[in-house]
Amino acid sequence: MKFKLIYQQMLGFFTVIILLLICLAFSLFHLTKQMVYQDTWDRLEGYAYSLKSEAMTLQVTDSGSEFVLDVTKLRNSEVILQNQNVHFTIYTAPDKILYPSYGFKSVISNSDWKKLKQGQILKRKSDLGGRKKLLAKDQGNQNDMIPDTVTKQRMTDIFAPCFDPNGKLIAVISVGATVSSLEESFQTIRRNLVYTLVVSAILGIIGSYVLAHYTAKRIAVLRNATKQVAEGNFDVILKNGQRDEIDDLAASFNKMTTSLKESNEEIKWQEERRRQFMADAAHEMRTPLTTINGLLEGLAYDAIPEERKGQCIELMQNETKRLIRLVNENLDYEKIRSGQIALSKTTFNAVDAIKNVVAQLDKKAQTANDTFELDIPAEISVYADYDRFVQILLNITKNAIQFTNDGVIKITAKRQGDATKIQISDTGIGMTEEQIKNIWERYYKADISRKNTKYGESGLGLAIVHQLMQLHQGKIEVTSQLDQGSTFTLTFPDEKI
Repeated sequence: MKFKLIYQQMLGFFTVIILLLICLAFSLFHLTKQMVYQDTWDRLEGYAYSLKSEAMTLQVTDSGSEFVLDVTKLRNSEVILQNQNVHFTIYTAPDKILYPSYGFKSVISNSDWKKLKQGQILKRKSDLGGRKKLLAKDQGNQNDMIPDTVTKQRMTDIFAPCFDPNGKLIAVISVGATVSSLEESFQTIRRNLVYTLVVSAILGIIGSYVLAHYTAKRIAVLRNATKQVAEGNFDVILKNGQRDEIDDLAASFNKMTTSLKESNEEIKWQEERRRQFMADAAHEMRTPLTTINGLLEGLAYDAIPEERKGQCIELMQNETKRLIRLVNENLDYEKIRSGQIALSKTTFNAVDAIKNVVAQLDKKAQTANDTFELDIPAEISVYADYDRFVQILLNITKNAIQFTNDGVIKITAKRQGDATKIQISDTGIGMTEEQIKNIWERYYKADISRKNTKYGESGLGLAIVHQLMQLHQGKIEVTSQLDQGSTFTLTFPDEKI
């Protein structure tokens, strides 16, 4: 059985709220209880010192000091305080009561009496004592009084010390209130706290539901968006208020959909390039194979004159070489791309390699009425694999000759920082920005009309150049304008020591 997230959230929120309310109620009750006791003690202390000032007079004699009591005032005060369930007793010693002769007697220990001598006011929350009600035939003669029943009750009281001018403790006033009067206040506090707890719990349930519903709704939006992405819709964008972790999750989700969309477009583009590659490869191989097959059929059926057989054989050899070159270039590209070719890099004079490339391609340049211009020093070092370095220059220079007629192929070389920079420029047909982006792809032709020329006919030359430059940790940059020519800039970094 599934437990929906909204109920999980509600349970979590409600549990936290109830625990907090219980802790708060417990703390508040004890704090309030302590405040009630403290207020009672302060009130009792006020009664004690009021009795001292109004009904007790300190009399100093040669034999010592003592308090003279105004019994009438004390009795009046006793009657008034009894209506508030307050009783008082005046002690002159731990076991000696000065007033009244009957009443509530609290137990004062010797240690408590010592504290009183030190001027401390003792405060106690409860004491179990006995109130002795004395009956008398003659209210003026205490010897005729006999004790009646003894009743036990809990009291909260204070003991206020009274001193003479010499600092001697001569009396202690005990004022106490029955705990039952305080219990009524405590019951009222408990009742109010219970009401508050119930109301807060109800509000907590409502608040928990609102918060849980809000959170579950936001998660449901994420779930629905995820479902759309799973169905192939990568255009889903979630609103992001940047408020909390769910918004952070939404931001990550948006990044994911953007990345998936780009990846999907890249896959589609790669699939299109794969189809184009297969078509181009088939086309490149079909042309020489068709030529060879036609010539072989002609020779087989003796349809070719004797004087042209040598020419046919030479043509078949050229087409076979073309097929071999196409296969080798594809193999080279795959080996380079998969890292199966290990470079043997050394530092050598690049000038010699550049001159060798120019010498190899001079005849091809003359066929296109192109001329070479070299702007290179007598010696310039480069850190590279010599054979691959020559291959890079050959492919780029062939490409320049292929797209330039009656123009100039210029090669410059110079040192720049910790690298060797070589530029190969032409004054050919140039390229658009879109063409520049695609020239590193296999079988891509900037000029489709030149697909079957004998120079760079496979469309793999620049793709190989790009992979080789990456193996050299170098950089290749291209700038071009239509009908203005193109410039390839090669940067070969020095060996890192």
